[in-house]
Amino acid sequence: MKSFHPSGNKAALRYLEFSGAGVPIIFLHGLGCASSFEYPGIATAQPLADKHRILVDFFGSGYSDWPSDFDYRVEDHVQVIIELVEHLGFDVVDLYGHSLGGTVAIEAATLLKDRVKHLVLSEANLDTGGGQFSRDIASVSEEVYIREKHQQTIEHSIVSGNAEWAATLRLSDPRSVYHGAKSLVEGSTYDWRQLFYQHAASKSFIFGERSLPNPDTEVLPEQGVRIDLVRKAGHSMGLENPEGLAAAIGKALT
Repeated sequence: MKSFHPSGNKAALRYLEFSGAGVPIIFLHGLGCASSFEYPGIATAQPLADKHRILVDFFGSGYSDWPSDFDYRVEDHVQVIIELVEHLGFDVVDLYGHSLGGTVAIEAATLLKDRVKHLVLSEANLDTGGGQFSRDIASVSEEVYIREKHQQTIEHSIVSGNAEWAATLRLSDPRSVYHGAKSLVEGSTYDWRQLFYQHAASKSFIFGERSLPNPDTEVLPEQGVRIDLVRKAGHSMGLENPEGLAAAIGKALT
């Protein structure tokens, strides 16, 4: 596990780095998740095992710190990722982002421009309004979420069979989860979908089979986006079928 201190922040962003060949791929996780928990098995599976891989835990998640002066919105995570790319000295990168991490990847790719070769998303938030979990979290005040609803969400996840997400959510800063959810629901100054369409990178979007039907399976290919499917999985495809997700990411990078 390595540490990075973005400018103006004493807190440590932590990430796993696996050496390898070719363009580095940076993994960005979803809301209340952690790349250090979800992606080691995926990043070390074929066809990704020989690549240079960076698995980032966002501030407020996994092994990274919980800075009190950080706002935890999409654009805040984006700036940290941009600084990390510069810190590591990468001239070109591939970005993989899931859910919230996919939205962060879109904005980061917009700022990095042609330095992003492949932009690979799995069930990312392309539109303002958020998904089921983020809408539920953002439906209450920050005070109520931190005092009551964070723990209730963890307990509900366990009861509903999503114990892995509950495990990473338990280790997440409640404030980071709330602000991340609000950011997805409220949107930003960017139109994430249009940014995705317009980027010059090779673009792919991965769905979990259990998340279908979804109209974007027809809409995205019309915009030049490659579609792939992870069988026997839904939104949490990295936990439900890691080998299938590794194969889909590998195909997207070729």
